[in-house]
Amino acid sequence: MKKSLNIESFAKSLKLTPVYKAMREEIEVNTSDLNRPGLQMSGFFEYFAINRIQLFGMVEMTYLESLPKDVLRERMEEYFSSNIPMVLIGRNLNPPPEMIEATKKYDVPMYMSGLTTTKLGHKTTEYLDMFLAPSISRHAGLMDVYGIGIMITGESGVGKSETALELVKRGHRLVADDVVDIKKISETELLGKSPEIIRHMMEIRGMGIIDVRELYGVGAVMTEKTIELAIHLEPGDFKDIDRLGMTQRYTNLLNVKVPEIVIPVRPGRNLAIIIEVAAMNFRLKCMGQNTPCLLDEKLAEMMNVYE
Repeated sequence: MKKSLNIESFAKSLKLTPVYKAMREEIEVNTSDLNRPGLQMSGFFEYFAINRIQLFGMVEMTYLESLPKDVLRERMEEYFSSNIPMVLIGRNLNPPPEMIEATKKYDVPMYMSGLTTTKLGHKTTEYLDMFLAPSISRHAGLMDVYGIGIMITGESGVGKSETALELVKRGHRLVADDVVDIKKISETELLGKSPEIIRHMMEIRGMGIIDVRELYGVGAVMTEKTIELAIHLEPGDFKDIDRLGMTQRYTNLLNVKVPEIVIPVRPGRNLAIIIEVAAMNFRLKCMGQNTPCLLDEKLAEMMNVYE
């Protein structure tokens, strides 16, 4: 799927220096793959990946310098007329005048970087991977509890923000309150963050909006966190609850299965402590220790003894 990439924001994030700023503010991209145009510079334009950002390095520039001026001008004409989105140059290499003329003629943005071509390619790919990642927003909170990214969901008024505030007081870190922007950064990994306009802020019913970073310090907040566990707060009791924890529930986010725990909410229950225990127990499971399964094995052994 194509997305519009703001050229100025992209250049600022990668600390790029403009060689030619195009008249347009955005380019269309649909892949994080880059194209090293060595074959195109030699005159081979079959299977040319014109939809990719183009990356020039020492090899390409050295080859261009070896070409006769008329051949170079012809290659640049054919290359830039292909409607490529953008050109990046590594090592702050100076492009030949014929290249600059062509990029101006066809209004193709051209930027350079002092990084080596390989490092520039890696940074560009990482940026585009994040930019193009599928994303959704959810009405939820996101906390870092003992290093585990926990997304807290539930109906409005169930106590998500109050629970998150209690966790902050106990030394854990707030990532987002009320709205979580989620990006799928790999087939099994989700990254959550807060919308910038409400970042580090929290709504407490009866008080209004508070700034957690100002009240508790920068150590109480995080900008983003991978989502590893979901906890759903459910008002009251419900009959089908798994009291032993033998059955693992999941919630589906962007086709990624995230383990989910449903916690009944009743007056007098300390939800913050329960979530702390859930985080520690999740870490134990990740290390291979499953307490309900161990209990089940012990019970099976006892039954075999008495048979």
